[in-house]
Amino acid sequence: MSITTTPTTSGQDGRKQASPKQSRQRQGSRRRVEPIFYFFLVPSLILFTLAITVPGIIGIFFSFTNSIGIGDWEFVGLTNYIAIFSDPAILQSYLFTFGFSIVTVIAVNVVAFLLAVGLTSRIRMKSALRTIFVIPMVVSGIIIAYVFNFLFSNSLPSLGAAAGIPWLESSLLANPDLAWVAIVVVTAWQAVPGALLIYIAGLVAVPGDVYEAAEIDGASKFQQLVKITLPLVSGYVVINIILGFKGFLNAYDIIVGLTNGGPGTSTRSIAMTVISGFNGGDYAYQMANATIFFVVAIVISLVQLSLTRGRNAL
Repeated sequence: MSITTTPTTSGQDGRKQASPKQSRQRQGSRRRVEPIFYFFLVPSLILFTLAITVPGIIGIFFSFTNSIGIGDWEFVGLTNYIAIFSDPAILQSYLFTFGFSIVTVIAVNVVAFLLAVGLTSRIRMKSALRTIFVIPMVVSGIIIAYVFNFLFSNSLPSLGAAAGIPWLESSLLANPDLAWVAIVVVTAWQAVPGALLIYIAGLVAVPGDVYEAAEIDGASKFQQLVKITLPLVSGYVVINIILGFKGFLNAYDIIVGLTNGGPGTSTRSIAMTVISGFNGGDYAYQMANATIFFVVAIVISLVQLSLTRGRNAL
C-alpha cells in the first residue's frame, strides 16, 4: 500500500510552507462568494441608496442655496452655515439636546443595571417581572408622551394640592427650568427595558463559580458587584452607552407629546428645530443645520469607536 503526500516546501526558518497549488486553492476559497449573498445585499443596498444616501446628498446640496423647498433658488455659499453659529435658537437646541442625552444615558444605565442585577438574582417570579419591565419598550413613544402629559398636567398637580406640596401644585411641563426633568423621566422610562435586556444577557453570561469563589474568600455582595460584576459586564455598559447616546440625540416624538419644545423653546431638540424649519419654509437653512448635526454625529461615532477599538465588548 502506498501513501500519496502533497509536496511542501520548507522556508529558511524550517517551517513547512504550502505548495503553490495549495495556496491557489486557499485563495480561491477565500475569494469565492455565494450568489445568495448578493441576492440579499443588492436590493437592500439599492433601497438604502435611494431612501437615505441620495436624499442626503440632495439635502447637502440645497444647504448651500436659499431654497424654501419649492420654487426657484440661488446659491448663497456658506451663508446658511455662518448664520447658524450666531443663531441663539440653534445653539440652545444643541445645548439642550446634548445635556438631555448625557443625563438620560446616565439615568437609563444606572436604573437598568440595578434592575438587571435584581432580576438575575434568586427571587421569585423573575420571568413575570422581566415581562412587566419590558412592556414600555413596545409602546409607541408618542402615546407614552400623551399619557404622561396628562399625568404631569392634571394628576400630579392635584396630588400636590392635596398633599400641600407647593412646587408640585403646578405642572412641571409649564416650568421652563423643570420641563427637561419630565422629558428625562419619560424618555428613561421607555428606554430602560432595552438596556435592561442587554444587561441581563451580560449578567447571565457571568460564570457562577466566580461568585462562589468570592463568597468563600469572604467578599460581600457589594464587593462582588463592584469587583466582579461591573468589570465582567463593562463591554455591555459600553454598548448601552453608545446606543443610548446616539438614540437620545435624535429625540423627537416624546418631546413633541410632552412639551412641543416649550415652554418657549427651552426643550426644543435639534430634530424638532430641523423639522419645524422644514414646515416653516426655512428648508435650506435647516438643511445646513442638519448637515452640521450629521457631521457632529459622525465625529462622536469616530470618538466612540476609537475608545472601544481593540475591546472584546461581548
